[in-house]
Amino acid sequence: MRSLLFALLAIALLTVTTSATAAPAPRPNIVVILADDLGFSDLGCYGSEIHTPNLDRLARGGIRFTQFYNTSRCCPTRASLLTGLYQHQTGVGMMVSEGRVRFDFGVDGYRGHINRNCVTIAEVLRTAGYHTYMTGKWHLGSEAPEQRPAQRGFERYYGSLAGAFSYFKPSGERGLTLDDASLPPPDPATYYTTDAFTDKAIEFVDAAKDGAPFFLYLAFNAPHWPLHAKESDIKKFAGRYLAGWDEMRAQRFRRQIEMGLFPASLALSPRDEKVRPWSNVPAAQQKEADYRMAVYAAQVHSLDENVGKLLAYLERTQRLDNTLIVFLSDNGACAEPYSELGGGAFADINNPDKAGSISYGRGWANVSDTPFRLYKNNPTEGGIAAPCIAHWPKGIASRLAGTFVRDPAHVIDFMPTFVELAGAKYPAMFASELIHPMEGRTLAPFFTAGSRPAAEFLFFEHSNNCAVRWGDWKATARYGEFQWELYNVVTDRTELHNVAAEHPDIVARLNQAWHDWALRVKAVPKGVKTPTAYN
Repeated sequence: MRSLLFALLAIALLTVTTSATAAPAPRPNIVVILADDLGFSDLGCYGSEIHTPNLDRLARGGIRFTQFYNTSRCCPTRASLLTGLYQHQTGVGMMVSEGRVRFDFGVDGYRGHINRNCVTIAEVLRTAGYHTYMTGKWHLGSEAPEQRPAQRGFERYYGSLAGAFSYFKPSGERGLTLDDASLPPPDPATYYTTDAFTDKAIEFVDAAKDGAPFFLYLAFNAPHWPLHAKESDIKKFAGRYLAGWDEMRAQRFRRQIEMGLFPASLALSPRDEKVRPWSNVPAAQQKEADYRMAVYAAQVHSLDENVGKLLAYLERTQRLDNTLIVFLSDNGACAEPYSELGGGAFADINNPDKAGSISYGRGWANVSDTPFRLYKNNPTEGGIAAPCIAHWPKGIASRLAGTFVRDPAHVIDFMPTFVELAGAKYPAMFASELIHPMEGRTLAPFFTAGSRPAAEFLFFEHSNNCAVRWGDWKATARYGEFQWELYNVVTDRTELHNVAAEHPDIVARLNQAWHDWALRVKAVPKGVKTPTAYN
């Protein structure tokens, strides 16, 4: 009898143990936080002097990518991020049509809005039982209802459908939308987009009481121009940049080397040739330049504070441990309108009614992209390399906390990652339309093993700027000219030594691979630009 009892007890214990082992892990909440025009080195955890304690905390508890790529511009990156496709496959090969500005060039890759041969992460995860929310900058089309967030899988949406808008008073064509309804301009005395987008995101998440997981896409407009920041934040930085762009760039680079972001053998790219040494800038201009950079830094700092607000909410509701949070930037630093000291009248800084290209200038953009050369809209690392952090206490191995991921990855990788983690099914057809297969690959191996097998190729094209990455090699060229430059971006990440003449066989292979890709994804034909395309 005793032996029988022991046998039954053993079976019971085995059943419990097997059941506990076999129980699937709960599907994570997923949060994507996208910064707008943030440079590679603008966070403390990527070398900046700007105080970003909340994002630094995510980096310490998660993983940081050193070779994470976007598409070099705002709306193409958004199209690729949300669909897992190259931007041309979605119809956003160039930019998005808004008002008089037209980007429909008459061909599939350049329609000026997101098409129906792709699905968004929200559309896919919603079919898997996820709540789907978005706040912030959409910039994927708005002229027809079917182009907007509420029709592309998001249960709730709050933000601006446009590309650039006032932080204090979004209005007119660049105004605010709640779900599908246009809103009146807010009171600039009490409103600030970075705060409002975060508050509304928390409100959306908090309203759901059914326990289902959620996908939140929080797309800040910060720190994109115009230079709009709260005075209390500006005071934290005003005067700090009188040391000048040469010194600030050198300091950031030293910190990057010290933290192990780059090897000590890496060479800092030279100061932009169109930017004067700081010592040659007259004192009055130095003072104005310092203030412009202080406002920009204040925008970044406010973004970080709002990330902290979201983290506090997730902690308070006991959701942080099983929430995958990904933070990145949509392109490299913005040098528009390509003047050394910045665009727009100095008097227009912080004017709620001025939402044009009031910017911090080429000199400071060069600092933001430390250690790389060039900026947004370029295929150099300064245009396409993004700071990227992933944090997920229940899903990222604890031994990897605070480590760097040194393998290349791309925004097209988010869709397959989230589909896998959510237990969702990526469709071959959706809303009666055929859907392109995913181009990206899951990032999940990085969360458990810290690495994954490399993709054979990564491709880039925007505004006739072309690039292809293959192993250690990266080639860049202008479309139509195809005088390829070749760099070993493992030994020469700052792209200072063009070795194309020494490796004609590699150049030929990358040239053929790029052309084959361009035909497949509709990067070509280019179509015909209308006379108003850039007005």
